[in-house]
Amino acid sequence: MTMGSLDLSLEGIRGRVTKQFELAPITWFRVGGPAQVLFQPADKDDLALFLERLPSEIPVMVVGVGSNLLVRDGGIPGVVIRLSAKGFGHMERLDGDRIRVGAALPDKRVAAFAYEQGLAGFAFYHGIPGGIGGALRMNAGANGGETRERLVEVTAVDRAGRVKRLTNAEMGFSYRHTDAADDLIFTEAVYQGEPAPQETIRAAMDAVEEHRERAQPIREKTGGSTFKNPPGHSAWKLVDAAGCRGLRVGGAQVSEMHCNFLINTGEATAHDLELLGETVRARVLATSGVRLEWEIKRLGLPLPGGEVEPFLGG
Repeated sequence: MTMGSLDLSLEGIRGRVTKQFELAPITWFRVGGPAQVLFQPADKDDLALFLERLPSEIPVMVVGVGSNLLVRDGGIPGVVIRLSAKGFGHMERLDGDRIRVGAALPDKRVAAFAYEQGLAGFAFYHGIPGGIGGALRMNAGANGGETRERLVEVTAVDRAGRVKRLTNAEMGFSYRHTDAADDLIFTEAVYQGEPAPQETIRAAMDAVEEHRERAQPIREKTGGSTFKNPPGHSAWKLVDAAGCRGLRVGGAQVSEMHCNFLINTGEATAHDLELLGETVRARVLATSGVRLEWEIKRLGLPLPGGEVEPFLGG
């Protein structure tokens, strides 16, 4: 299967299908090649039907708001699925101080909805520049809070088009990880809140916002935290100690403000960013013996000759 040659049976499909969809404009790094096919389902049933009909040999990837993502320069073969706000952006308060939200919602919007409802426990989402689908997949967290602390259950569609529901325990959460099957596409989630005065919730959200403004390069073309914090360490401290603050490869740079962030200074390629990341990993390994793991998800194929070896082959 080559890029651009994929033919699909679309009878009865209500969502939008686009071939050779440019992904760079919808990722925060603003780099990367096209999706061979982009599918934006109308709703959960449309997604299930599409996956049921899609031949099993065709690969499927999910892209959310593009904040914690590096798409390689050769693009993504097969089908990329992106949930729309129209079909997957619902919010609803349930009995028992719970909320049900669609997987396409930005984390920050869920924090705002919980605030409007007088429900505490979601202020950490105010500081995460991602979507709920990604938060579920990565157990997203910040400022002392994590997704697993609030999640009750998840609805998802598997690669065969079957709708499934998973409890918090069945998600198998750990640090920035879930054991849920890789082929599951999360469509909505139910969370547990705690009643609290709105001024208390607002204060917690403001503290999160203040921290982000002060410590993170939020106005740059960046993908968020690049590396996971190793046990007993802070990734940024290891990167700093390795002398990588401000390090450049082509148009990519380690942030001067927070050196666990990579920045596209304007003309970077995905290759530049990935090579910079692996250069940092190699230097941290050499100076501290710690093997940093990527937190940013790298998807797709490099251009011919553009492969980047982990730890620069070390």
